[in-house]
Amino acid sequence: MSRIDTTFAALKQQGRKAFVAYIMAGDPDFERSSEILAGLPEAGVDIIELGLPFTDPMADGTVIQRAGQRALEAGQTLQRTLDMVRTFRQTNTTTPIVLMGYYNPIYSRGVETFLRDATDAGIDGLIIVDLPPEEDEELCIPAQNAGLNFIRLATPTTDDKRLPKVLQNTSGFVYYVSITGITGAAAAEATDVGPEVARIKAKTDLPVIVGFGIRTPEAAEKIASVSDGCVVGSAIVAEIAEGKPASEVLAFVRSLSDGAHRA
Repeated sequence: MSRIDTTFAALKQQGRKAFVAYIMAGDPDFERSSEILAGLPEAGVDIIELGLPFTDPMADGTVIQRAGQRALEAGQTLQRTLDMVRTFRQTNTTTPIVLMGYYNPIYSRGVETFLRDATDAGIDGLIIVDLPPEEDEELCIPAQNAGLNFIRLATPTTDDKRLPKVLQNTSGFVYYVSITGITGAAAAEATDVGPEVARIKAKTDLPVIVGFGIRTPEAAEKIASVSDGCVVGSAIVAEIAEGKPASEVLAFVRSLSDGAHRA
């Protein structure tokens, strides 16, 4: 079992939903990003999604686009992102970390080299938004063979014909994108999300986690109540963008995790 599998098994035994937090690696700089990363588990985060900054983040809204730009301007690279994870693992060996981003930096490094370095650093899973199931041989299958979960996105436009293809090599969990569009673009509604989650769960035993459009503890609770948990990204990144100290960012994260865990 991967760290992700172990985490979901423990949450199920406790009767709790998962809270997943996203931050951009290196935003606003390496030191402050590392401090926030280190504090996420204590703030109630069950799984960490760590964004890999990229120059052309086509699925992201302006909040996360700007975070990636800040990180790149501060000198963040794929190597420095792996170094952050390696440092995190010196004090935390249980909280799963999922690297979320785009294929280009991985392709540039070389798939075999990247997978070796990622597993050595302590990465548990990948969400690569611009690699469809038709390209599974490119990264998905090698990643699974290396012991990494490959997490796929399902969306409101993933119909019953497409869904089996999306699910066929997915592991860890399914990430359901609650809205049509980019990150941070609209608010997620539990009444819309619930039936879609049920539709996906009828086709897989994997947990279904809902992201996009969740900004408040109340929204986290509502979305988690109709799924296996929720992801918050843009709302956290916006707090970082305001220049707040790590302690205030983590207090906000704690409020969100408390909301999800009430579900």
